[in-house]
Amino acid sequence: MKRFLKKQKSVLLTTFIGLLLIGILMALPTGYEDALIYKGTERAVGKVVSVDNSMIVSSGLIQSGEQSCGLLIKDGLFEGQMLEGVNFLSGSLEKDKLFAVGDHALLTISYKGQEIRSVVISDHYRLDKEILLLAIFAVFLVVFAGKNGFQAILSFGITILSIWKILVPCCLKGYSPIWVGIAFTFILTIVIIFFVYGFDKRTIAASLGSLLGIITTCILGILFTDLFKIHGAVMPNSESLLYSGYQNLDLTSIFMSSIFIGASGAMMDLSVDITSAVWEVVQKKPDISAKEGIMSGVRVGRAAMGTMTTTLLLAYSGGYITLLMVFMAQGTPVDHILNYKYVAAEILDTVVGSFGLVTVAPFTALVAGLLLTKKGSEK
Repeated sequence: MKRFLKKQKSVLLTTFIGLLLIGILMALPTGYEDALIYKGTERAVGKVVSVDNSMIVSSGLIQSGEQSCGLLIKDGLFEGQMLEGVNFLSGSLEKDKLFAVGDHALLTISYKGQEIRSVVISDHYRLDKEILLLAIFAVFLVVFAGKNGFQAILSFGITILSIWKILVPCCLKGYSPIWVGIAFTFILTIVIIFFVYGFDKRTIAASLGSLLGIITTCILGILFTDLFKIHGAVMPNSESLLYSGYQNLDLTSIFMSSIFIGASGAMMDLSVDITSAVWEVVQKKPDISAKEGIMSGVRVGRAAMGTMTTTLLLAYSGGYITLLMVFMAQGTPVDHILNYKYVAAEILDTVVGSFGLVTVAPFTALVAGLLLTKKGSEK
């Protein structure tokens, strides 16, 4: 009974800390809330009640010109009004969108006083569907995992808010992306693992294993980015960032930091798996030696690393399927494909991240065996 009450107290404490962190992060300003581009504008949701496609010029798959839409404003300063909005088409299938009667659109309304100067249709309104999807995910997670699922939701929220409120603003302000990324992943790793185990030796074991993998990935990422001669502009939308007034940003350093930040989740996962496995063995056999505990962790790590490496490969390459299809359709030789900087960047991400996993497994097993077994703790 005493152990149960202690466990419940720990759960309540970690939940309180999680909610407190989320509250602090939500209130934390980024410094970019009052961007000039949105001054004198109102963002609102409008329902499309009519469309005029007469100004659209079609040429095969490409469409250019503009689409005019009659819009019923659903919220904001101009709620209930009927306005005419413009949807500009640039001839890009990736960026363009077409609206039909009944669609809901996100609008940017430029105004001065009561005078409306322009209504630009930004995109389809998807926020309600996104909230619904997240709500379904949260319900399933809590139903399946109980309090652990709820704490996983807290970790999920803290991670998103930390990226948006801390990582991105620090990089925009010109701080070193490498050091910011290291500090960010270190702190986030400890916080997330804390939500898994609470105040426990397992938190120390899993955190130390993850941090060693992050350091390894960071060093190798910096070294081989330079050796591969990869420029940070290989990242999507990076050039747009430069043209937006941030010419002094070091894109290559941002790319380097993205390597170990992107791999940190898999390393965290592996370290938690190994730590939990060693803990379960110790619970079943309390008198196990530290060496036996370490070897149990190593065996689990060996089994997990094979799938983890493949997970990284699929995660990184999934967004480049169309690029690979272009290469194959054009008959591009494999040696040429492997030399292209986009492909080299993905190889760098995958292999360096896998190096981090290889480092995490034995070190986590070592620390978990020493900390969690009774004989190891005594030593």
